[in-house]
Amino acid sequence: MAKADGTTTDLAACTPLLRSGMKQGLVIPKPPFACNLTLEDEIQGFERLKPKLRELWSAVFPGDEAAYTSVVVPSLTLGQGELEKLPGAAYYEERLLFLMIRLRNPQARLVYVTSVPIHPLVVEYYLQFLVGIPASHAQARLTLLAAHDHSPRPLTQKVLERPRLIQRIRAAVPDRARAYLTVFNSTPLERRLSVLLGIPMNGLDPALSDLGTKSGSRRVFREAGIEHPLGAEGLHSPQEVVEALLDLRQRRPGLEAAVLKLNDSFSGEGNAVFRFPDRCTRAGIRRALDRLELSVATETVPSYLDRFERMGGVVEEYLTAPEVTSPSVQVRVNAHGVPHLSSTHEQILGGPTGQAYLGCRFPARDDYRRELHEAGLRIGHVLAGKGVVSRLSVHFLARRASPESRWDLKALEINLGMGSTTHPMLALRFLTGGALDPETGLFRAPSGHTKHYTASDSLQSEAYAGLLPEDLLDILTINKLAFNHGSETGVLFHMIGAISQYGRVGLVAIGNSAPEAEQLYARTVEILDEETRYGRFASTAARAALE
Repeated sequence: MAKADGTTTDLAACTPLLRSGMKQGLVIPKPPFACNLTLEDEIQGFERLKPKLRELWSAVFPGDEAAYTSVVVPSLTLGQGELEKLPGAAYYEERLLFLMIRLRNPQARLVYVTSVPIHPLVVEYYLQFLVGIPASHAQARLTLLAAHDHSPRPLTQKVLERPRLIQRIRAAVPDRARAYLTVFNSTPLERRLSVLLGIPMNGLDPALSDLGTKSGSRRVFREAGIEHPLGAEGLHSPQEVVEALLDLRQRRPGLEAAVLKLNDSFSGEGNAVFRFPDRCTRAGIRRALDRLELSVATETVPSYLDRFERMGGVVEEYLTAPEVTSPSVQVRVNAHGVPHLSSTHEQILGGPTGQAYLGCRFPARDDYRRELHEAGLRIGHVLAGKGVVSRLSVHFLARRASPESRWDLKALEINLGMGSTTHPMLALRFLTGGALDPETGLFRAPSGHTKHYTASDSLQSEAYAGLLPEDLLDILTINKLAFNHGSETGVLFHMIGAISQYGRVGLVAIGNSAPEAEQLYARTVEILDEETRYGRFASTAARAALE
């Protein structure tokens, strides 16, 4: 039976291992067990924790100088099928390691949980950014824990399966009244973990997650009065998709293509392009569905349509123009229900259909940045009115017929929670101590410099797999690419642990202008390619030897 704080005395109810230990007379701690927490208790416990986040917001967040503990469980909580498409998915958990910079507050503590242990050199790399704080002082306030599980499953699920790991997290929090849980995205798994830890979650209530699906996004856009593509939401069966496509073509005669989107997909990988046949009959459209253009090369049309039927999704007109961009706006709805502008970006898209997220540039173009601000805050107010407390990102499509034409903005989707544009901006904030000017949308460091960056989680090469984390940091240092606090420019790497096995790494290139940031990014890629050039030959020779 679960207690109010999520603990239990029924140790033998969960695992044979614990039963065996009790028979042998071993001293076993009393960790909380997820299996003994009913859904009703979980939801009630989560509601009881919400006021604690509001108290923390008032006491801790304004100056970040008080004592508190941030428990970071950066789980990419998606279906196993989605995670299996991401080589080295566990290393995406390293994207929030820059939160170690919070330890510059000498009273702050950080508990960081991952699927696999973090390389010690990577930890040292992030601690070096703590100007004015001895690394030993910061490290004494840092607790790193790992599930030692490399399987392609959500980290939060792995933690919930390990009650003793939950107990270790609880033990690392000296005062649960001054602690909160940071997650990358919020699902019932994160809600359950929050209750078992007895600390509030600084993120979305999973009961509201439908607002961030592709279908929910369209409903919010309508309520906020934000223009979005013509289409239909809440679809599941192939027949509903066919009818939606037929209706779309009737309402947009001459439309050549449409986009299908899975409700809970991410980074554009759940998007598929549909080309209308010459004869737009029901039968013709149904046959044309077999020729969907998918965003993931390993996906098949039958498997995609099966997922669409299970997950649901939307059908929208495919918008084109001589000039098209993909901007986004980020907003934070705080614990008091007040939306604030966080950033804007130009998204860099690619992949087979040109709809997969590859990276971003900050900030968005001057041409429409203010429009993004206004739309983002309007959407933020609608969501706040529904009880949302979360970071969120709204993706748009901007198009125009000529350089002299006015840009036409259409909202595409809402991502509730952290996204791929969240961690670069937070890294910039923590590194420089600067802030976003909500009037201009520009970021200014205390020095007065306006900051820009180009960022990606998808820098990947077969040759990079020849590098150890030590090698990558050597290259960074020798070539003077590292972020410099004096000039407030340079490169910040993340997902460093993925480089040796997967040849993949993320980076944020920070400059004092957009061209400087772009040039720094390009120079970094050029240097990595040159430094690993021999790796391509070695790899070719190894394959030839095997053949």
